[in-house]
Order: sequence, then C-alpha cells, then structure tokens
Amino acid sequence: MAKDCSFDVVSEFDKQELVNAVDQVKRDIASRFDLKDSGSEVTLDADKEITITTTDEMKLRNIYDILQSKVSKRGISIRILDPQGIENALGGNVRQVYKLKKGLTQELAKKIVADIKDMKIKVQASIQGDSVRVSGKDKDDLQAVIRNLREKEEKYDYPLQFTNYR
Repeated sequence: MAKDCSFDVVSEFDKQELVNAVDQVKRDIASRFDLKDSGSEVTLDADKEITITTTDEMKLRNIYDILQSKVSKRGISIRILDPQGIENALGGNVRQVYKLKKGLTQELAKKIVADIKDMKIKVQASIQGDSVRVSGKDKDDLQAVIRNLREKEEKYDYPLQFTNYR
C-alpha cells in the first residue's frame, strides 16, 4: 500500500522574533532625532497586539514604517499586522493598535479548502482547528498545491506557512 504524504497550511509567527523586532523599534525611537523626545512608545501586549502611542499622526506613520521594516527583516510577514483605527489618547496623543493575525480563521480555512478542490488534483484537504491538512499519494501534487497557494497568498491577506511536510 502506498504511503500518504501530507503537509499543514498554517498562519503563525515566531514570538521571540517579534519581541526582538519591537525592541529594535524602541531603540530606534530613542535614537532618532525626530522621535527622540516625543514621548513615543511601542508596546507588545501578550502576543495579541502591538500598540503605538505618540504625539501626532505623522510620527505614528514614521514609527509604523520602522516597525514594518524591523518585522520584515526578522523574517516575519507584515501581513500579521492588522491596523485598527487611530484613536485619541491622554495628553493630546494619538494611539493605534495593530492586532496580530495568528491561526487561520474558519472562513479562510474553508476558502483554502475550496481553492484546493478547484485545482482538480488528487489530494484531500481537511480543516484541523486553525490549520488545514492536505494529504495525497503523490508529492508532486502536494508541491503543486503549495505553489498555487503561494500565488494566491495576496488574495487571502494572511501569511501562510507550510509545515509538517512528510
């Protein structure tokens, strides 16, 4: 009997790398002349969200640009950052929260399974909590699925990783 091969489609990020990226942003804020004495701060709350607080929206955009560059240099997709609305904070400051996307939502998992079935390749896709397990007899078919999902990653607006490939 032929052995089935499989892999998982997940959406995760390395927590320690994200902590390191936020620490680098804090160091940049402390050393940049335009942000040094602005009272700006960046906080990472329990791997669920990043909050940026500063004096005006221009500084907020500058800090967000720094955050994006540090996160991407650490090998984390910037698609994990889900910006919420800008709100007023105490003392005339502005605050923006960026929720961190982790795990596939049920709707996204269903869309991924439907896209895999539309490919008409002999593989099975099943939703396993916040991931999708894809299995089949031919490794070439699985690699074709991975290629197709990588091309459609923009459409999903979620960072996808492929793990447990066997």
